[in-house]
Amino acid sequence: MIFYQYFGTPKGGWSTRYYEFTRRWVERGHQVTVVTSPYYKSDIKAEGFIRKMNIEGVDLIVINSPDSNKDNFFTRAFNAIRFATVAIYYGLALPADCIISSSGPITTALPGLVAKFIKNKLLVFEVRDLWPRGGIELGKLKNPFFIKLALRFEKMVYKNSDLVVACSPGMEEGVLKVQPNAKTLIISNSADLELFQSGAKHGRMLSSAQPDLPLFIYAGSLGYMDECAQILDGLHALQRKDYRFIFIGDGAEKQKLMAMTKEYDLEKQVSFLGLIPKTEVVNWFSKATASFVTFKNIPVLHTNSPNKLFDSFAAGVPVIQSTKGWIADLVKEYDCGFNVDPEEPKSFASAMSQLIEDPILASRMGQNARELAKLKFDRSVLSNKFIEEIESLN
Repeated sequence: MIFYQYFGTPKGGWSTRYYEFTRRWVERGHQVTVVTSPYYKSDIKAEGFIRKMNIEGVDLIVINSPDSNKDNFFTRAFNAIRFATVAIYYGLALPADCIISSSGPITTALPGLVAKFIKNKLLVFEVRDLWPRGGIELGKLKNPFFIKLALRFEKMVYKNSDLVVACSPGMEEGVLKVQPNAKTLIISNSADLELFQSGAKHGRMLSSAQPDLPLFIYAGSLGYMDECAQILDGLHALQRKDYRFIFIGDGAEKQKLMAMTKEYDLEKQVSFLGLIPKTEVVNWFSKATASFVTFKNIPVLHTNSPNKLFDSFAAGVPVIQSTKGWIADLVKEYDCGFNVDPEEPKSFASAMSQLIEDPILASRMGQNARELAKLKFDRSVLSNKFIEEIESLN
């Protein structure tokens, strides 16, 4: 049984990690139930307070406690706690040999812990982001009492998990700093090689993208943590107009970014598509010269394992990225894009100019990205590695 609030399929505009993993685990012979909730970027919707459905052999229980990064902190916290409270019932009532609780938020650990303590179930906790460290560094969690409480809860979760799955080396390091004796496994987000191999066979045509001009894209959340303003500052510093830029996605910062586009007189170069199905995202990647990955310049976000990065690798598209952790090391080692300074717009402009002026360079970096996806991030390989480790716990 898996407690994960953000389950989605390629029909939506969100991560398909657990859709891809669980359907493979079903094919392997496992019975899988996912307890989830509607996320505004996902295609999974609720009908009534509880909805039950089956997707490719995976049983889904949808609790109508929705989440959106456009909501304020208290609304999101309330919905997360409500989800975890209702999920406790399913953790106790339904048969399961193993419970996987996947954050964020970390409250998904609650039903897993209850099932472990009362029913003696195996507990696997997946760290998709380091919390409460993220909340503290972002200034979302300020009250000293709640910080202390959150840190104690985090330690309790790691201590009582039979396995802690981290989505990046930096996240694993963060886990081990809190609980040095934790049994850990790194399963990063992954590259859907099969989906992106199909390229422009999916989705709508790109008639509006001016195919004679180099196309750059950002495909992901337009939220506070992502700080896509870095990109627009870079475009403002570029001092050339012979390109197109497409933002794919939605989030709390979208209106701010649209205002910046107007302020910088970039409306002819920059377009906002909003949320589109993953199958259409594939189409845009198939035409892209490069894609962008950005986050706020704070330490915890340099540990991220963003889906947009692995989509770019799977599509064979170079990345221009502004984090300073393991992703920067990867891009440098495999020569699959550019590492840029989040506080220096000219570094963004320089990377774009080099790719615009040197298509051979762009092609080589794209080929390197695709080879890296095959070598390290094949979704089928990582799915098997994940489930084999869980099977070894029994």
